[in-house]
Parts: sequence; structure tokens; C-alpha cells
Amino acid sequence: MQGVPVLTAVEQAIGAELLEAEKILAEELHSDNPYVSDILQHSTRFRGKRLRPMLLLLAAKAAGGIRQDHKVLAAVVEMIHLATLVHDDVLDDAETRRHVATVNARWNNETSVLFGDYLFTHSFHLASSLETTDACRRIGHATNIVCEGELSQIKERGNLDLSEEAYFKIIDGKTAELTALCGHLGARYALAEPAVITAMEQYGRSLGLAFQIADDVLDLMGNERKTGKSLGSDLQKQKLTLPLIRLLQTASDQDTSEIRQILAHPEESTRDRLIPYLERSDAFDYTNKRAKALAQDAHRQLESLPNTPAKRILSEIADFAVQRSF
Repeated sequence: MQGVPVLTAVEQAIGAELLEAEKILAEELHSDNPYVSDILQHSTRFRGKRLRPMLLLLAAKAAGGIRQDHKVLAAVVEMIHLATLVHDDVLDDAETRRHVATVNARWNNETSVLFGDYLFTHSFHLASSLETTDACRRIGHATNIVCEGELSQIKERGNLDLSEEAYFKIIDGKTAELTALCGHLGARYALAEPAVITAMEQYGRSLGLAFQIADDVLDLMGNERKTGKSLGSDLQKQKLTLPLIRLLQTASDQDTSEIRQILAHPEESTRDRLIPYLERSDAFDYTNKRAKALAQDAHRQLESLPNTPAKRILSEIADFAVQRSF
């Protein structure tokens, strides 16, 4: 996460288990339909560091040990995440992800929606293969919350009076719920004590919040060539994120009026027009502090765990979440 050493540590700690999870995922998603197979092959290029299956397996290893169920669940959460990416690209009219065309850009929105549904149904089919229905229920509940978060964000588009509280509720649902699920399932299926399961779930939640805040900063300040995905979509879709909420809260009356005008009429130059206002405010510094506080909370949740390589990697991931864009 901070270069080769951490990735090497991940490979040493859970590399074999990640490969097994990959194999399970590939077997579950195999299709003899050439059209579906082509889309599946293309979508594998969207996947980056495999953060969510990595979190689940590391949480398991740190909390008691990796079992076969964890490998299945790692494949499940990766499918759910991929489904949300495919649907998000439709919602955002995104054209690229990880330097390749999105499904909606290469094919069409109809294909993207149905393909996302296909991934969701496969994830539940795979989760139902476990001996108990506990994971299936927990995954279903979490997925509902993710969808509610996305729906809330759509409802609040164009709301230039969005509060920080409402913003955090949205990102807690659409992003942090899934990372919290990874922490929960990792510890739960490692047969950890209830307090450890709760701590690992909260670790995942704080990590997910910090990760989303950093993503929101990248959407404003990032470089598309470096990130490999379409940026500026939040502005085009009139989604108010934490830096902009802070900017509107602290700007002068004259600046606030000008900023609201820019945000209310998004165009290709909107990002560039907002940068001067952002740079002379404390918006990015404030956002950085909020993200770092969440990363510190993630660190605290790990304190009760024994000092193992898996714990140390989880700690470094919390740092990585906020260092990507600040």
C-alpha cells in the first residue's frame, strides 16, 4: 500500500488465500455465453488492489485464522464491490476505470445495469453455499444499506446546503458499510470473541469513511492519468462532498455566492474554476484532518489484537487510505 514492501507483506501473509479466493470467484462467474464471457473478461481489468477481499482475509488472520469459508466470502465481497462499480459508472456517466473503458462506455447502460445485477445475484448464490445462512443475511443487510446510501446521494444531488452529518451518513452507507462487513465477516468466521468482531467491524467502517473522503478529494484535485478513472463526476452530478461543504461553510458572503453559482451550473471547467477558492480556504486541510482522525480510530480498533504481521498490515492500510490524496 505504501509501495512494494507492504504489497510484499500482503503476499507473504495471505497471498495463497487470495489466489484461492480468485479461483473461487472465477469459477462462480464462468459463463458459456460468449457475450457475458466477454464482459466478464473485460471487467476483470477494473480490479485494483483487491482491498475488500484483502481486508476480510487479513481480519480473519489477525483475529484467529483463515478458514475455507473466508476464501468463499472474500470472493463474495469482491463480486459485490465489482457490481457497485459497474452500477456507479452508469450513475456517473463515467467513461474510464483503471485506464480502460467502463462497461457502459464500451457497451451501453442497459448492459451495465444487467451485468451489475448478474454480479449481485452470483454473490448471493455463492454466499448461500456456506453451511449456515448467517453470512447471507449479513451480506444482504449490508448490500441494502449500500443501495440506500446510493439512493440518498441521488436524492441530495444539487443540494448546496447539504450538512456534514448528512454527507457522512451517505458515505457510511455507500462505502463504509461494505468495508465494515469485511471486518465483521473476517473476525466472525474466525470464531473471534464478540468484542473483537465489533472492533474489526468498526475498523472497517472507519477505514471506509477515510477511504471515501480521500476519493472525494481525488475527484476534485486528482489526475486522471494517475488515477486511471474519470474524475470530476461529483461536480457534474452536483454531489456535494466534504471539501465543498467546508468551503461553503467558511467562505465569505461574496465567495459563497460565486461558488454556489459555479456549483449550480456544472460544466467542463467547473473543477478549474473552483480550485482558487479551495486553495485559499482551509477546506483541504480540514478534510485531511477529518480523514486522519478516522484513520486513527481504525488504528485504535486494532489495539486488542495480538501483534502479528496481519495486524501490522491492517494498520498500514489505514495510513494508506488517507495518504493517497493528501
